[in-house]
Amino acid sequence: MTRLALGWRIFVVNAAVFALGTVALALSPATVSFPIVLTEALVLALGLSAILLVNLFLVRRSLAPLGRLMALMRRVDLLRPGERLAGEGPREVRDLGAVFNEMLERLERERQQSGRDLVARQESERKRVAQELHDELGQSLTGVMLMLSRLAEHAPGELRPELDEAREATRATLDDVRRIARRLRPEVLDDLGLVPALTSLTSTFADRSGLRVERSFADDLPELSPEGELAVFRVAQESLTNAARHAGATRVDLRLERSDGGMRLQIVDDGRGLDDGAFGSGIRGMRERALLVGGRLELFAPRVGGVEVRLTVPGIAP
Repeated sequence: MTRLALGWRIFVVNAAVFALGTVALALSPATVSFPIVLTEALVLALGLSAILLVNLFLVRRSLAPLGRLMALMRRVDLLRPGERLAGEGPREVRDLGAVFNEMLERLERERQQSGRDLVARQESERKRVAQELHDELGQSLTGVMLMLSRLAEHAPGELRPELDEAREATRATLDDVRRIARRLRPEVLDDLGLVPALTSLTSTFADRSGLRVERSFADDLPELSPEGELAVFRVAQESLTNAARHAGATRVDLRLERSDGGMRLQIVDDGRGLDDGAFGSGIRGMRERALLVGGRLELFAPRVGGVEVRLTVPGIAP
């Protein structure tokens, strides 16, 4: 019957149910008088109820593949790719499922490509802005500091404290500009690699936030693509920021270890856990970065508090 069209399947089911009911009525000793008596009415009601229940069961079973398709449509999420509808049921349902699966594959492929292009443009713009901050604004502030130093040497004594204060304020601004430039584009990641970049990130973060950061890097880490290393770094950066800004944590543990065919980043804090607004743009951005490099991002919130962020990124095949 699975080869029949859906309309014919429903027709065959209904025809079979009513045919069986007719045969049962023809072979039974029951009769209907006029006017109908109570016992005969009860027998007819029971027979009709049985026919309707059997018909409902068989029709629901015939339409079950459509229900599974609708359930998949409701829960599908392009940030969690890979879900597909099994090819079962009547021909129309299988064809509809195949078209839906093709649509999902096309959407996932187009989203991944557009996401890669967007991230590439963002990182290129970040790099350009960081370079301009470092070269142009940084050099200008350095020139201002030198001018203030020369003025302080020849200025009257009553003006030197103010000039020294202005010079220190300019120095602090220069340090802020350099820190912003490093956050926009980590030069150490391009020059030295992922482990030194994470070491510098955690050290700077601990000094600036006051959190205790424990880090552990395995010795047998696989090689990642530049996009994969950047995804790991950005997820670590965002996770540390969330732990300090939103979670109220006092300690963060960061681990980098080998996974099956790739690398796993694990960040655990002792903060207050996930709240209703946890899945905002920051976490969504981390999921998208993981998706673009073929990785997987998972979040866990134990009952005792805290959040665990786990990112798995595939390595480069040897």
